[in-house]
Amino acid sequence: MTETKASTWQVIKAVLGAFVGVQSEKQRQLDFQTKSIIPYIVVGVIAALLFVATLLLTVTLVLG
Repeated sequence: MTETKASTWQVIKAVLGAFVGVQSEKQRQLDFQTKSIIPYIVVGVIAALLFVATLLLTVTLVLG
């Protein structure tokens, strides 16, 4: 197994797949062949913050 650098799109697809809970075996194998976990953590934190901000905005708009 050779280690590669993940493209930005690959990282985004992996994180969104993790959020939804669905990911192909091919995508999972690509994720585990990458050199660093840092891009996945950064994109995951950003996605989680965007999700929470969207929920807060939705609740504020509905109740306001």
